[in-house]
Amino acid sequence: MDPVTIIATASAAYTALKQGIAAGRELQDMGSQLATWAGAVSDLDFLATKASDPPWWRVGSNVQAEAIEIFAAKKRIQAQRDELRTFVQYSYGQAGWEELLLIEAQVRKRKQATDHRKAEMKEMAINVALVALVLAAGIAGLALLAYILWSASQK
Repeated sequence: MDPVTIIATASAAYTALKQGIAAGRELQDMGSQLATWAGAVSDLDFLATKASDPPWWRVGSNVQAEAIEIFAAKKRIQAQRDELRTFVQYSYGQAGWEELLLIEAQVRKRKQATDHRKAEMKEMAINVALVALVLAAGIAGLALLAYILWSASQK
């Protein structure tokens, strides 16, 4: 997941939602677009959380540039949300907006339980693998040093 892909996904779903609302379609009929947009919003929130506390092995990478991308994407999503609220409230009233918020919350919970959990597990696996690699290299280095010292003392 990267901010550029997420914002492109959200923008495409947002455009489809706007067109559907303008055409008079019901919110229930635009469930896939709503789910796609809400999923992208959830993914962006997840990325923002991860960017604020990057894993130790990413400290040297370009975390600041990613944080700026995420910030810009969040502002764009906020503008979409504001415009979407205006469209939905105008077309369907406050009840329509509350329905959209409910759908968004359901998608967010589902994403957290599946996709975001998978990403966290992948990050944990990388952490474990890197720690194991560092430990193995350290043990191998100590073994080599012990062998060198032992062979030098045998001469």
